Amino acid sequence: MLDKTFDPKSAEPRLYEMWESAGAFKPSEDEGAEPFSIVIPPPNVTGSLHIGHALNNTLQDVLTRFERMRGKAALWLPGTDHAGIATQMVVERQLAAGNISRRDMGREAFVEKVWQWKAESGGTIVGQLRRLGASCDWSRERFTLDDGLSDAVRKVFVTLHKQGLIYRDKRLVNWDPHFQTAISDLEVEQKEVDGHYWHFAYPLADGVTFQYPVKDEEGVEGFETRDYIVVATTRPETMLGDTAVAVHPDDERYKDLIGKEVILPITGRRIPIVGDDYADPTKGSGAVKITPAHDFNDFQVGKRHNLPVINILTAFATLDDSVPEDYRGKDRFVARKEIVARAEAEGWLKAIEKTKHIVPHGDRSGVVIEPFLTDQWYVNAGELAKEALAAVEDGRTVFEPKNWEKTYFEWLRNIEPWCVSRQLWWGHRIPAWFGPDGQIFVEMSAEEASAAAATHYGKAVELTQDEDVLDTWFSSALWPFSTMGWPENTRDLERFYPTHTLVTGFDIIFFWVARMMMMGLHFTGKAPFQRVVINALVRDEKGQKMSKSKGNVMDPLILIDEFGADALRFTLTAMSGQGRDIKLAKQRIEGYRNFGTKLWNAHRFAQMNECAAPVGFDPANVKLTLSRWIRGETHKTVRTVTEALEACAFDDAANALYRFVWNVVCDWYVELSKPILNGDDADAKAEIRATTAWVLDQCLILLHPVMPFLTEELWQATEGRANALIVQSWPTYDAAAIDAAADTEINWLIDLISEVRSVRSEMNVPGSAKVPLTLTGANDTTKAWLETHRDLILFLGRLGEVTTAEAAPTGSVPFVIAESTGNLSVAEFIDLKAEAARLEKAIADFTKTIDGTRRKLDNPEFVRKAPEEVISENQERLKDAEDGKARLSVALERLKAAL
Repeated sequence: MLDKTFDPKSAEPRLYEMWESAGAFKPSEDEGAEPFSIVIPPPNVTGSLHIGHALNNTLQDVLTRFERMRGKAALWLPGTDHAGIATQMVVERQLAAGNISRRDMGREAFVEKVWQWKAESGGTIVGQLRRLGASCDWSRERFTLDDGLSDAVRKVFVTLHKQGLIYRDKRLVNWDPHFQTAISDLEVEQKEVDGHYWHFAYPLADGVTFQYPVKDEEGVEGFETRDYIVVATTRPETMLGDTAVAVHPDDERYKDLIGKEVILPITGRRIPIVGDDYADPTKGSGAVKITPAHDFNDFQVGKRHNLPVINILTAFATLDDSVPEDYRGKDRFVARKEIVARAEAEGWLKAIEKTKHIVPHGDRSGVVIEPFLTDQWYVNAGELAKEALAAVEDGRTVFEPKNWEKTYFEWLRNIEPWCVSRQLWWGHRIPAWFGPDGQIFVEMSAEEASAAAATHYGKAVELTQDEDVLDTWFSSALWPFSTMGWPENTRDLERFYPTHTLVTGFDIIFFWVARMMMMGLHFTGKAPFQRVVINALVRDEKGQKMSKSKGNVMDPLILIDEFGADALRFTLTAMSGQGRDIKLAKQRIEGYRNFGTKLWNAHRFAQMNECAAPVGFDPANVKLTLSRWIRGETHKTVRTVTEALEACAFDDAANALYRFVWNVVCDWYVELSKPILNGDDADAKAEIRATTAWVLDQCLILLHPVMPFLTEELWQATEGRANALIVQSWPTYDAAAIDAAADTEINWLIDLISEVRSVRSEMNVPGSAKVPLTLTGANDTTKAWLETHRDLILFLGRLGEVTTAEAAPTGSVPFVIAESTGNLSVAEFIDLKAEAARLEKAIADFTKTIDGTRRKLDNPEFVRKAPEEVISENQERLKDAEDGKARLSVALERLKAAL
C-alpha cells in the first residue's frame, strides 16, 4: 500500500540515481529513431542554480522527456562555461586571503591553480541541476576549455584570420581597471549616480572674440563679447586628452567659430572647433569637448574629423606620462578634484551643475568602467551577420515568441566589430605569435607558427605568443557544433547537428544566440537550431525583478527542500506563458504540491479499491457510459498536451494536465465511479477497476515530463512493471476513442451537479440543507438520465429530492441546464430578502473598486509615473472586481426570480 504522502526528500535522489545508472538519459541507439537534440545554455562553472536557471532547465527537460517518450533519439547535451573573469576572480580572492597575487605566482602556476579549483569546486551547479531532475546525458558533458573544444576554438580563430575576418586593431573598449581587461557590454552594469556638470571656459586662440546671446536680470535679450567658449563635462580629468571642441554646424551662436581654435587649459595645446551634428544646441552651452580616446561617441567624431587620439590613462586608470607632470601617476578621481580646484582658482570654472547621470560599472569588480584605447582582436561581425540574418528571414530558424526576431534583426543590422580578446590568464590563449619586428603569425600551434616565421624571415627566429585570451562568448558561440565533436566528422555531429530547439533568455540574444548563428552557419553551412524559444523572466509575486538588494530572491534549492522539485517544476511550467513574465509566489508552489498530493490520493483510492488493468485490457472495448466518457476525455487531453508541447506552449500543456488530473479524473471520475465500485454488479465493477488503472497510468505518462519524480514513484509502486516510466511510450491520440453520446450524458450530469453547487454557494445555502430540485422543460432523454443518475445527483448535490414538473415551484432559484431549467427551492432555507441585500452590497463594493481603479488606469499621469508592477496590480484588481460583479449580478437576478 502507498504511504499516506509522497516524500520528495527520500524519493528524488533515489529515483534520479536509478535513471542515471540505467542510462535512461542517453539517446536511443536505434538508427531508425528520429533525432531530437538540445544543447544546454552552459552555466558558468562558478555558478549556483538560481530561479532563472530553474525555469530555463525545467522547460528543456520537459521537451527532452516528452520527445524521448515519443520514441525519438533525444539528446540533451550538458556542459559548463569556463567563465573567464568570474572564475579568475574567485581564485584570485582565495589567493588574496593568503596575501598572494596571481602575478606573484606567474601565469603557468596560476592557471594550474584555477584547474585545481575547478576540479574541487567547479561542479556545484551540475549537482544542482540533477536535484531539479534534469535528464541530461551526463556521459557527453562538455567544458568550454576541454581539449576537444579548445581545438575547435583554435581552428575557428585561425580560419577566420586567414579569411580576413579576424584582425588586430586599436579601438576603444570597455576597460575594467580592477581586472585589467576589456569586457563585453553584457558585463557592464549601468548605474544612475549623483554627479556634476562642471562648466569650463576654453579661451579662444589668436585673440578671437564673438557675440554670445544673453538675458539680463529682467529678461531683456542682448549680447556679450566673449573670448572663450564654455563646455560642460562630468569627467574633468579627461579634458587633458581633448583634441577638439564640437558645435552644431547650424548653431547660429558658434557657426562663425568653426575652424577657429581654442587653448586647452592646463596643457596649453591648441585644439580646433569643429562643426558636427553630435553637438546638441539645446543641451548645456551647445558646445562639447571631444576626447576621442576616452568616449565612444567622441571616438566617432574624431574619426569624422581626422582628430588625433590622445590616451591619457594607464590600464590602472591613473594618468600617464602624456599629461602635465603635476598629474602623472594620479588616480583619475584624485586628478578630477585637483583639476576642478585649479579651474576655480584660475577663474575658468564658470558653473557647477548637480545632475544624476548613468555611469558604467563592471558587474563583477564594481569599479567605474573606462572607454580605453588599446590593441585588441576583432571579428568582422558585419560580414558574418549577413547569413545569420538570412537564416531567420527565410525561416530556417524561427523565434518563439516571434516578436523576438525584431530584437535579433535590429542588433545584427547595426552590428559593430566584435572585440574578442581579453587581458586575462584563464581562458583560450589566442593562437597568435609575434616576431621580432611585430609581424604576427596566427597558426594552430607554436610549431606551425615557428615554421611560418622561418619561411617569412628566411631563418628561425624567436616568437612570443600573445598574452591575451579569448572572450568567453567566442568559445560559447561554437557550442552547438563544437560539443558534437567538430571539426572532426563525428557520429554525433552527423546525427544531432543541427540541433532542434534552443531554450534561452532574451538578454543573451545579442551575445550568444546571434553569435552561434553566425559561427554555425559559417563553419557548417547549417543554422545551429531550428527554433529559438525565449523563456520568460521570473519576478516576485508583486511583479518586481528579483534582486539581493530588495531581499526578494527565491532560491530554487530552498524551494525544492520545502516543496519538492516537482511542485517547483510544475509551477514554472504552468506560469511560463509566452511573452509573459512569471510572478512567482510560494502559495502557487504550495498549490501545485497539493496537486501532486491529489494525484497521490487518487492512486491510494485505486489501490484500496483493487483497481488494476488485467493483461490484454483494451479501453476501446469498455461498455459503461462512464468508462467511455473518461476514455474520450483522456484522448482529448493527449491531443491537447501533445500539440501544446510540440508548439512549446508549456503553460497550455500544464494547465490542460491540471484540469484533466484534478477536475476530470480526481474530482469527477473518481466520485462518479464510487457507486459502481461499491455496487453489486461484478462486471461493471471489474470494468471500472481496469479503466481506473488505465486512466491513472495515462495521467502518469502525460504528467511525467513536468513532474518526473512523483509520477515515477507512483509508476514503480504498481506491481508487475517491467520498465521505468521514463522510457514508456507517449500515448497516441485516437479520435475514435471519443464517444459523443457518453460525452453528452456525463457532461450533462457534471453540469447539473456543478450548477446546483454554484447556486447553493452563491445563495449561502447551508451545507446541511437538503434542497429540492425541480427540472422544467425536460425532454425524454433528460428524464431518462435523471432516473439513471438519481442517486448520484442527490448525493453529490446534497439534494432532498429531484423531480420534473411543468412549472417551477414558488420560491425557487432558476438556472439553465441543456434544454431544461433547473429550479432549486431555497426559500425555506434562507432569508431571500436578506440575501438579496447582501448581494446588492457586495455588488456595490465591487462597483466602487471598479470605478476607483479605472480612474487610476485612465489617468495618463498615473500610467506614466507608476512602476510596471503597480500598473499590473491595478489591472488585475480591475479584472477581479469586474468578474466578481458579473458573477454576483447573475446570482442576484436568480434570487429576484424567487422573490
